[in-house]
Parts: sequence; structure tokens; C-alpha cells
Amino acid sequence: MKQERFVALHEAAWMEVETWMRGTGRKAWSSALAEQGLDFPAQYRRICQHLALARARGYSHDVIDRLQRMVDHGHQVLYRPPAPRWHRVGEFIVAGFPRLVRREWKAMLIATALLYLPTIACLVLIHFRPDVAGMIFSGHKLDEFEQMYNPARSKIGRTSGTDVAMFGFYVLNNVSIAFRTFAAGLFFGVGAIYVLVVNGILFGGIAGHLDAIGYGGPFWRFVVAHSAFELTAIVIAGGAGLRLGDTLLAPGRLRRGDALRQAGSTGAQLVLGAFVMLVIAAFIEAFWSSVAAFPDSLKFGSAAVLWTLVGAWLWLGGRGRRRGD
Repeated sequence: MKQERFVALHEAAWMEVETWMRGTGRKAWSSALAEQGLDFPAQYRRICQHLALARARGYSHDVIDRLQRMVDHGHQVLYRPPAPRWHRVGEFIVAGFPRLVRREWKAMLIATALLYLPTIACLVLIHFRPDVAGMIFSGHKLDEFEQMYNPARSKIGRTSGTDVAMFGFYVLNNVSIAFRTFAAGLFFGVGAIYVLVVNGILFGGIAGHLDAIGYGGPFWRFVVAHSAFELTAIVIAGGAGLRLGDTLLAPGRLRRGDALRQAGSTGAQLVLGAFVMLVIAAFIEAFWSSVAAFPDSLKFGSAAVLWTLVGAWLWLGGRGRRRGD
């Protein structure tokens, strides 16, 4: 075969491989292969064969050198050591987790409604019927909330403890809520629905009562910043639980056990991302939200930034890195 015909026959495949190898950057080839859909090992073997043919047929140095560069580069890409664990975790948090949340958007939308609709309903109801708060909480609990969000306090939202101690407490408390929300999905989704609705009622009940007695200002200044991460993480954990329950009810063509293992793997990844969000929320809650001395402009301004960042991360994270996303 003449060189011109040989090059014309394989030029498109060579250009595809060259473009792919340039695009892998610092990523492991397996990750790049999964994202871009190229069977790189097979293509690499084919290019090695082309190089051997080019040499045997005495093609020009330009063609042989080009194929040699592709083979050398491909060898480095194919046999490079895997990315360090911290790099894979970072890649998942930045890109993989948001993609997964978007992929499960139906469950996330339902979980959002289950949490926020009861919250809004309780807020509105207690605004017109303040006595409803007494039906949700005991008198002792209402007194405790009033003490925690008293405008005269220097540390709002808690009764005692140093910032570091409260950080640990918030982590354990938030993570336990998220885990219960996810695990409750094993009861055919009913448990996840219950946990989301109850948390919505409790949050709306606290906010409505404090608004009714004039303590709404300290309450909203306390929750508005860290809730960007905390409430969103609870929604995601709830969505994962609903997905788990839906798989138990309708496993599709898979056997129920296989479908449950697949949904459990997806749910575990969602809960891992939610855990990271809850640790961030606990840090903000302990070291920023509880400080009453900051002015409202700073409190609400920082909250607007955090809510925007969380929304942008979940909406845009990982886009453009995989076909069809």
C-alpha cells in the first residue's frame, strides 16, 4: 500500500487518539476513557501495528516519527501509575458528586419538596396561629429555644460549649440525621419520607415560634449561612434514601438483590458527598453562625455567597467532562 493511501486511511483515527491523549492531562487514563468513551487500549495496539507496518514498508521519516511519538506518549498514558487517593477523592467531590446529584434529579426534587413544603406550611400556620407551636413542642422545649436565640446572648443557637466542642457536636448531630434519612429508605422509601417531613415540620415550627415572639432575627442570622450546606445535604441524603426505596419497589429488569446493591452503591456515594457538606456546615455553624456580634449585612451577605456557591457547584460541577452529561 502506498504511503499516501495508508495515511489517508488512518488519519482520522490517529487524530482522534492524539486529541484524546492531549486531553487526558493529569487524569488517570481509565478515568478519561470512561468519560470520553474511547477504547484506548485497542487503539494503542492498532497504532503499534501501524508503526511496525510503516517501518517495514519504508515509509517517510515524518510518518514513522509521528507514529513513534504516539506510541511513546500512549505508553506513558496507558501505564502511568494511578492517581493518588486524595486526588480521586477531590475529583469526586468537585465533579463526580455533582454529576451524580444531577443524574438523580427526580429523587432530589421530591426530597426537596418533602423537606421544604412542611417547613413553609408550619411557618405560615404559626404566623396566624401561634398556639400551634405548643402542639409541636413541649413547653420546656420552647423555653429552651427562646433561651438559645435570645438577642441578648453573645453566642446564639446553643446553650454552652466552646467552638471546638460544638463543632464536634454539630458534625455528629448532622451526620446522624443524614444517615438516618438515607438508611430509612430501606423501608420502601416510607422511612425517608417520614424523616424529611418531620425535619421540615420541626424546622418550620422553631422558626415560626421564634418569629412570633420577636426572636426571629437572631434565629435567621444563625441558620442562614450554614444551612446552605446542611439543608442541601439532608435533601441529598433523603433523595438517596428515596432512590433506595424506589429500587425495592420497582427493581426493573434486575433481580431485587442486584438492583438494591446497585442503588446502594449510588446511595453510598451520595451520602459520602453529603457527609463532606455536613462537615463544612458544622464548621460554619460553630465558628461563624453562632457569633452574634457580626452585623446583619455581613451575616446575610455571606449567606448569599454560600448559597450561590453551593447551587453553582451542584449545577455546574463536572459538566463538559463526560459526554451526555
